Amino acid sequence: MRRILILGGTGWLGQEIAREAVATRAEVVCLARGISGAVPEGAVLIRADRGIPGAYDQLDGDWDDVIELSHDLELVESALEALAVRARHWTLVSTVSVYARNDEQDADESAELVEPLAGGDYGAAKVAAEGATARWTSDRLLIVRPGLIAGPGDPSDRFGYWPARLARGGNVLAPTTAGRSVQVIDVTDLAHFIVQAGHNQFAGTVNAVGDQHPMESFFTTVADVAGFDGDIHHADDEWLGEHDVKFWAGPRSLPLWLPLSDAAFAGRSNAAFRAAGGVLRSLRDTVSRTLQDEIARGMDRQRRSGLTPHEESDLLAEHDR
Repeated sequence: MRRILILGGTGWLGQEIAREAVATRAEVVCLARGISGAVPEGAVLIRADRGIPGAYDQLDGDWDDVIELSHDLELVESALEALAVRARHWTLVSTVSVYARNDEQDADESAELVEPLAGGDYGAAKVAAEGATARWTSDRLLIVRPGLIAGPGDPSDRFGYWPARLARGGNVLAPTTAGRSVQVIDVTDLAHFIVQAGHNQFAGTVNAVGDQHPMESFFTTVADVAGFDGDIHHADDEWLGEHDVKFWAGPRSLPLWLPLSDAAFAGRSNAAFRAAGGVLRSLRDTVSRTLQDEIARGMDRQRRSGLTPHEESDLLAEHDR
């Protein structure tokens, strides 16, 4: 029986990876503090604080794949020191935020990286983690660099904001779409790829990103799935900036909206992902799954990203004067 160790496994992506791994009939162990949630049925949770000496002492034997989710260099290196010699294959989940530029359309894995910096921002910390992991595991290493992850359970609200918002109907405030695209990978597709690539002992670096969809067609798809019967009011970047609307994510934002100078962040090549066996469901399927999840979680719940109904109402009134 294959043995898979997930360093994490109780957060959103980690749970989905564990679920996919259990489905392969592997022995699946998750090492985590267990404060982000539970592990799926069939996986074993070993509670440990990786920042404390002896965190890996409860793990015995060898592993067919170790899957690392952290960006904390101290945790990454402690795991490598304890486990690298016992792992046939190592997977580090990184991010496309490691790249130095977001203005190169269809850029692939050879694009320039930001400088590595332990304790720096997320991208710089992941570059440091990539370098440390490569030094320990070399030809046994798969580095997966996801773009924006979407699908049921997303805690960030970056993608789910739009299906939920259009499902509510009425007039909607959105950015202008010209020159912009949307590129997401469904969390289940990403988890499936990570597990299968580990099973195949695939080594290399892969941008795990979805296909590129013009933002206008993204809104058309979401409107169709959501049964939207209102009007979308598109505001230009200057107006939104003057009214303190934020890019991309977080409070008082329009999720997925990027400055045109960074528009290629949502336009990276996924050729290596597909060549390595990656499979992508349709955007419509991800939107449908996300909307079902949004309904189950509560359409009017407080969100980490997007405009509140009150904020949007005030902005629409100002925009339409």
